[in-house]
Amino acid sequence: QLQLVESGGGLVQSGGSLTLSCAGSGGALDAYAIGWWHQAPGQEREGVSCINSDDISYLIDSVKGRFTISRDSAKNTVFLHMDNLKPEDAGTYYCAAEVFGSCEGDFGAWGQGTQVTVSS
Repeated sequence: QLQLVESGGGLVQSGGSLTLSCAGSGGALDAYAIGWWHQAPGQEREGVSCINSDDISYLIDSVKGRFTISRDSAKNTVFLHMDNLKPEDAGTYYCAAEVFGSCEGDFGAWGQGTQVTVSS
């Protein structure tokens, strides 16, 4: 059974950078679409970025030019690199897997989340 573990969160000043990692076990992440979601305090969880099994990536408009999603097959890990962080980027970031490799499918395996704090 696929399991995902996020890491890399922390405290960063506004304008700073962080790289989040989503490490997989129990399956090769290459075969899955992997998405990143952001949940700000008191807000609904929102999809931020996704990379499908063909390595085509998607980003929502608010993070384009600042965030990059990438995959390292050898490490069985998907990364979300975040530059020029803003206070509104703070919250918990989750990664999840879609078994058919499509960013438009249902994401059924979720990690526990990693916390990002952005100080202004």
